[in-house]
Amino acid sequence: MTDTPPTTPMPFDRPQGLDSPIVPKIIKLASRLNVAVYRATGGRIGGKWRIGSAFPRGVPVCLVTTRGCKSGLPRTQPLLFLGDGDRVILVASQGGLPKNPLWYRNLQADPQITIQIRSSVRGMLARTADPAERAVLWPRLVAMYADFDKYQAWTDRQIPVVICESAP
Repeated sequence: MTDTPPTTPMPFDRPQGLDSPIVPKIIKLASRLNVAVYRATGGRIGGKWRIGSAFPRGVPVCLVTTRGCKSGLPRTQPLLFLGDGDRVILVASQGGLPKNPLWYRNLQADPQITIQIRSSVRGMLARTADPAERAVLWPRLVAMYADFDKYQAWTDRQIPVVICESAP
């Protein structure tokens, strides 16, 4: 009889319970709190994500407002972003959950969005990066926030990268 060593989780092992119905509810509640604090302080509080690979330096957070594709009402989410000149790059990761986040579906239906970075608010047009653009942007996004690679490993879907450009 041989003793088998206990299995050690690999860095990209999918956390147990990620598909639990409570996870999206927790994300939604935390997002609402972050939006309220961010707006009240002009992004001084809630403007940096310092969890996971972002600890301790932090990764910048913006507020993205889309129009609900069913309700037509404005929907605001705090999202990590990469500044790229005049462009803002977003990742529809939703922490590696199996489905794309609702904000992504909303911007596919109506690409006119509003982005708030600190106290600056501007209208932008959002589009999904094509495969060549994604291939260039993904390593930069992972360099900014290494957990994006974990999230991609945890899901079967290809996580969309969104390019936001100034609205004409």
